[in-house]
Amino acid sequence: MTVTTQEPVKTGRALTHTYTALARNVRTLGLLDRARWFYGLLFGGLMLAIGGVVTGVVLLEESWLQLLMAGAAGVVLTQLAFLGHEASHRQVMASGPANDRAGWVLAVVFVGISYSWWMTKHTRHHGNPNKRGKDPDIATGILSFVEDDAAGRRGVVAWFTRRQGLFFFPLLLLEGLHLHVQSVRSLWDRRATTVQRLELAVLAIRFTAYVAAVLWLLPLGMGFAFLGVQLAVFGLYMGASFAPNHIGMPIIAREVKLDFFAKQLRTSRNVTGGWWVTALMGGLNYQIEHHLFPSMPRPHLAAARRLVREHCRTLDVPYTQANLIAAWGVVIQHLNHVGLAAGSSFRCPVNAQLR
Repeated sequence: MTVTTQEPVKTGRALTHTYTALARNVRTLGLLDRARWFYGLLFGGLMLAIGGVVTGVVLLEESWLQLLMAGAAGVVLTQLAFLGHEASHRQVMASGPANDRAGWVLAVVFVGISYSWWMTKHTRHHGNPNKRGKDPDIATGILSFVEDDAAGRRGVVAWFTRRQGLFFFPLLLLEGLHLHVQSVRSLWDRRATTVQRLELAVLAIRFTAYVAAVLWLLPLGMGFAFLGVQLAVFGLYMGASFAPNHIGMPIIAREVKLDFFAKQLRTSRNVTGGWWVTALMGGLNYQIEHHLFPSMPRPHLAAARRLVREHCRTLDVPYTQANLIAAWGVVIQHLNHVGLAAGSSFRCPVNAQLR
């Protein structure tokens, strides 16, 4: 069941003070304390999973069952990306530098994504989720997220945009490749820092070693098929996990100012389903709590959800959540709705309800 939240959210000094009280309660209950035992077990399990994939590749030899191993590799790399995301939010280690080191290794060495690029992009998103001109995740690209962006598209691009909801999941099969390419492009700059140059060098070594190992173990055609399936599963899994968090939630106009609590609550959606959804989505299903308390470890998010829901009920402010299938449906519906504006001169005041 989907709980909608289209009515205006209360804002102001009083609401900000209630968030302060909520945050104090969260700290008192120890929900911001590190959970190193959990992340140690998770990392150990993922290393065993990588070992299992490698063993499977070696034992299966020249069998097309190798594509199952490729899919498994895509899943494990996505789970490592989730762990890197948590390290970037200071959820894993006790200190900031230790978290950055862990996040860097997970992102660059294991997943093959630039940590500095991801941090810059994701920090901007958390500061202003779904805000025009501030959140890079809703910037105009292949997809349009607001009607007035879609309205400016013409020709073949407009034809595609009008059908972007239909193409959304197929496009996610290319998201893994897109993430790798964007990482390299962000680092390919003569003004790059020493750390960025190091990232680029490590990414080059990582990609070369990975591709060489696959093509050494498998025939050429099977090897490229393996790489294609792994990238497709990685992109689909990543995109399908992040998409329900904010797509289809209200877009905030550039000039609209909201307090922290209203801004994060208004633009975020939780995904219901219990522990299996938490494992599947790496804790991203508790998106509201994650945005309100970005450094909260994954094992504490469920307890925080109960506090936040009760807090919202007391204040009579919306708390949006949906099951996974319904959330994906909202994403597709929103993209289709926005896409209908493609090729039109119409400009919709998408944020009228916030003004």
